[in-house]
Amino acid sequence: MKKRLVFFLFILAGFFSASRNGGGETKPALDEAAGDYAAFGDFAAARTAADTTPEESAAALLEKMSDDEILAQTFMFGWEGQRPSPLILEWVKNRRIGGVKVFGWNAQNGEILAETIAALQEAALASPPGVSLLVATDQEGGIVRHVKGSTSDTPGNMAIGASAYPEDAYRSGLYIAGELSRLGINMNFAPVVDLATRRDSRLIGPRSFGADPVNAGILGAAFMKGQAASGIISTAKHFPGHGDTSLDSHGTLPRIAAGEQTLWERELVPYRIMVKEGLPAIMSGHLAFPDTPAGERPASLSPWFLTDLLRTRMGYRGLVITDDLLMYGAVQAGGSLANTAKEALLAGNDMILVSSTPEPDSLFWTSLLASMRNEPAFRNRVREAAGRVLALKRGWLENPGSVPAIRRAAPAGPESAAFFRDLAARSVTPLISGSSAPLVPAAAGRVLLAGQYSTFFRAGLQAYPGAALYSFEEYGSAAEFRRMAAAADTVVFCLADSEGQRLLEALRYLNKRVIVISALNPSWVDEVPWVDAALAVYSYSADSFTAGFSALLGRFVPGGRLP
Repeated sequence: MKKRLVFFLFILAGFFSASRNGGGETKPALDEAAGDYAAFGDFAAARTAADTTPEESAAALLEKMSDDEILAQTFMFGWEGQRPSPLILEWVKNRRIGGVKVFGWNAQNGEILAETIAALQEAALASPPGVSLLVATDQEGGIVRHVKGSTSDTPGNMAIGASAYPEDAYRSGLYIAGELSRLGINMNFAPVVDLATRRDSRLIGPRSFGADPVNAGILGAAFMKGQAASGIISTAKHFPGHGDTSLDSHGTLPRIAAGEQTLWERELVPYRIMVKEGLPAIMSGHLAFPDTPAGERPASLSPWFLTDLLRTRMGYRGLVITDDLLMYGAVQAGGSLANTAKEALLAGNDMILVSSTPEPDSLFWTSLLASMRNEPAFRNRVREAAGRVLALKRGWLENPGSVPAIRRAAPAGPESAAFFRDLAARSVTPLISGSSAPLVPAAAGRVLLAGQYSTFFRAGLQAYPGAALYSFEEYGSAAEFRRMAAAADTVVFCLADSEGQRLLEALRYLNKRVIVISALNPSWVDEVPWVDAALAVYSYSADSFTAGFSALLGRFVPGGRLP
């Protein structure tokens, strides 16, 4: 399997030799296999003139912009509600910010979201200098899916890693990005190329392609090329790597004991591969690496990470955007939002992401603008950052002189739906194999399905009609669970978290047949080696559980490998 993936790296290098990083225009050869989905986003009219590169066009535009407009191009804000808030419209119309971020609370209705994005783009283009917005979201696939509704509920990255086919990564990116493009979104904070370095790092868990750096780089590059074929800008995250900690940078500053050489040969390998393949954007993570020259500074605020290592040593030319600056891992280091934003820009970030919308005349704005006007070094850094933002827009987005044609949300097509069903089946991984699997209903006897997801119960009842159901959320009592398990012959248990593992331990000495279907991070199965059989499906999507029960019934032999 590893040889096949390493060999595919050279295939990818051939297919994708024409990099979009720096303005290359040749589309990937795999676009031919994309069929009608390549038409989701045709951004071929990116240049303003045939003989002008995006960088040259951006530089010319920069000279016509005021300090206020240049500084605002480095901002990307979230907003409250489904419709555009007055605050975000103020920033778009009068301050001309560079981008907006779509969160789950903005995306409850696809039609409203498409109309909102169209209104924001119209506002951006109506005021000189008439520059389109970057419109980003987190649609990683699997458990992180901010735009729900009619979009595909996919098996996710670890399922792609378990199948180990780069084409699965490419087509996942292609279809996910196609659905975003229809709504007017043009940037996706994906793929996640954090490694599953620590099996107990459940924060990243199934969001990772796996533990192997080369495989993660290959799959990340393929996912990126699929997104590009649908016109979406990929943003690899969380640089330099979030997989070797169980802590969450939303609430603390994780400290990772990995030195420069370890990072270079492990966490940074996916980025090194993707940079060579034309990675257009990277998200910097709020993570500290005390054993590197950055010391206790978060990587997102570290010139050593973002300038010395990423720009100079790795030769990266694309955009760098921060993770949300309101996360504790960033704010505790900077002291205030304004100071953190300034440090982030000076460190080498080109855009700063803030999940809320600041007041237009708050200290955040006034202090940064004063620094730009009074500090030459900061002004030069902001101009460089804004130049990269404008170059990315000129190279990827539609002609800034016209309002993008926003298409309405549409349900996932039959081709993508069939693909994600197949991917779910290819990824099912036997973790513990025993005589209990496969298990047909006639041999299962009285079945108890125990879990916390409706998708698990629906798939389980199709496989074992008449089974009893125990919902963690409905009951939550270990005594009630033992009582129901005592009346069953077989317990099929969905294991996805510590609460599930605690309940599962109640069955250990009941002398019942216990089969685990592992969702999300498969490392929880390490805690229950006594179960009769266990299969990993990596997400809680309907397709994943249907595939898991189908494998349990013996309808196919699961061939996924633990990534």
